[in-house]
Amino acid sequence: MSRREEYEEKTEKLLEPIVSELGFELVDVEYVKEGGTWYLRAYIDKPGGITVDDCETVSRRFSDILDEKDYIEDSYVFEVSSPGLGRPLKKEKDFARSLGEEVEIRTYRPIDRQKEFIGILKSYDEDTVTITYEDESEQIFDRSSIALIRLALDF
Repeated sequence: MSRREEYEEKTEKLLEPIVSELGFELVDVEYVKEGGTWYLRAYIDKPGGITVDDCETVSRRFSDILDEKDYIEDSYVFEVSSPGLGRPLKKEKDFARSLGEEVEIRTYRPIDRQKEFIGILKSYDEDTVTITYEDESEQIFDRSSIALIRLALDF
């Protein structure tokens, strides 16, 4: 396990009880370097959406724990935010929640000269994702070939 994964996993374990107690869902945690600065980000959600005040509440509650546990070696910025509409499906619960919904899939390499696909998420397992198209045809993707999968955004 990489240091990054270790930090994300530890943060998730410490943050989950706080987020649940407040009635929110912990969607994801990421530890990334952007422009020379490390960021520890927690993405939270709830029915009806997250407010700035919700993010501030979680941030204040968790900052003391971060200071006390002090398990991240680098200096970093801690942020709490909403995952946004275009959030990727990463975890089992993301896929389960999105069954029957329209998703956008981007692949690493073209499949039949195409890298973007939009269809209804029909099924998934550890290795594959299946979508159906309007003409009721199906396409199965190997998860290893998927660069991004998220809910399709209609504007």
